[in-house]
Amino acid sequence: MRSRRDYIVTKDEVYSYANDWLSAALRLEYEGTKCTASTLFQVLLIAAARVVSIFAACRDLADAPSDQTIRNALAASLPEIVELERRLNRALATKLPKALRRKARMVAIDLTLIPYHGQPAQYEEEIYRGEAKSGTTHFHAYATAVVVHKGHRYTLALTRVEHGEAMKDVLQRLLHIVRRRSVKIKFLLLDKGFFSVAVISYLKRAGHGFIIPAAARGRKPKAPKPVTGLRALLKKNNGYYQHTLQSNAGGKRRSAKVTICVASKDSRQKKTGKRRRKKLLYVVWKVRLTPTDIRETYRKRFGIETSYRQMNEARIRTCTRDPSQRLLFVGIALVLRNVWVWLHLSLIH
Repeated sequence: MRSRRDYIVTKDEVYSYANDWLSAALRLEYEGTKCTASTLFQVLLIAAARVVSIFAACRDLADAPSDQTIRNALAASLPEIVELERRLNRALATKLPKALRRKARMVAIDLTLIPYHGQPAQYEEEIYRGEAKSGTTHFHAYATAVVVHKGHRYTLALTRVEHGEAMKDVLQRLLHIVRRRSVKIKFLLLDKGFFSVAVISYLKRAGHGFIIPAAARGRKPKAPKPVTGLRALLKKNNGYYQHTLQSNAGGKRRSAKVTICVASKDSRQKKTGKRRRKKLLYVVWKVRLTPTDIRETYRKRFGIETSYRQMNEARIRTCTRDPSQRLLFVGIALVLRNVWVWLHLSLIH
């Protein structure tokens, strides 16, 4: 029998798996005179593989339908965006590696913002606002839940994030999808965007352990006023400290008692050679590790940024205002990446 270490993954094999996963989950039905559902998936996967637009893919392919024909097919066959999101999540979990279900795993949750320079298609909430990036503060935003296992990151859930939407609601949707995958959560590694009293209170009620970076917000008080709140903890030694977070979101005053882990990070400046020490704060619950281990464990979440970079290397380029098509293109890229991870976990290792 051939050793799995000698297994060679071919492009035809990757295409076959991706096509099967997407066609079975999305169930796009279209039978035109110049384009069928099968042709539609072929063009979409080729555009994703080449990281080009549908126009460029149709232009470069012999005997391919026109780009307008493909866009018409998408407009006619795509379901409502809520149903499309549900089907894409089903595609992501088509071949969930069995190893992920054997014991509890770390699950990382993050936001990815895709810069957008146009107007919304229907309503203003479609466009997420954030810090300036690529010359804009407007984005199409998506949140993902990714299981971390043996250096691999497998996307379990995907959801859109609209402007003004509470992060607690986004987190609830993602965790609901993860639970349906029968993946046990060891603890959560969350992006700093989820640092809020509402999210922390919800996770405590749900019983999920977590690590969230704590951010000291607001202006730093000028001397001789004493430093208070989270900034005061930056002067503490490495260790665990009790703290009470306050929130006035929505006009309601809320508070949550939390445990703050103070961990330091040493670095050396390249030019001067001087050593620097930076204090990092994390909100921790139901995770029993030393401050150094808390910092190193949370670093594993940064691998999601690599996952997003790989996603963007397979995301169809577009200037459409249609949020459904944009969600589809992001979903296809994540499915392609899941195929790659599944092949490595199931066939090679």
